[in-house]
Amino acid sequence: MRERTDNRKQRILDVLARRQNDLTIVLNNIHDPHNVSAVLRSCDAFGVGQAHLLYTDTPFPQLGHKSSASAKKWVELVRHRSARDLVGSLRERNLQVLSTGFGGNAKPLHEWDMTLPTAVILGNEHDGVAGELQELVTDHVYIPMQGMVQSLNVSVAAAVVLYEAFRQRMAKGMYDAPSLTPEEISDTFDRWIVK
Repeated sequence: MRERTDNRKQRILDVLARRQNDLTIVLNNIHDPHNVSAVLRSCDAFGVGQAHLLYTDTPFPQLGHKSSASAKKWVELVRHRSARDLVGSLRERNLQVLSTGFGGNAKPLHEWDMTLPTAVILGNEHDGVAGELQELVTDHVYIPMQGMVQSLNVSVAAAVVLYEAFRQRMAKGMYDAPSLTPEEISDTFDRWIVK
């Protein structure tokens, strides 16, 4: 039993040592709880410890406790009241803020330097990123598509974006040393150990 507990503690410490505190995703009006859960699972898988939420037309969906919804235990959710507050808080952290879409400054995903501190905004599949966010964020990222369909499901798009960030960051050795401070690791460990 003690060995299992020690292994669990070490696993948590290993995961926290690879968390990328300067990479995040913003969920904007994504209504389907299955999509939200899948995005959070990708965040956890690629070392993103925090996701930001801006829901302006509906409340944040209720997430279940099964399958990928369990990832919400490991990813901190930060809610924002307005687009301006959200973008302001991201820029205060010196993050490049990218919105998925095809605006004037749109570049394919692989052309963005995802080793920089980065936040990527994902909108829902029907309307995309809300107009109020589009006015504040003029840098757009898109996933080049080679088939007839124009876009991916939002949860798949999030996984592709985060994988590209992971690929670039791994090549630079950014997962080799903790980006969280020892205090942040300790605080998060204390929260996680009771989950």
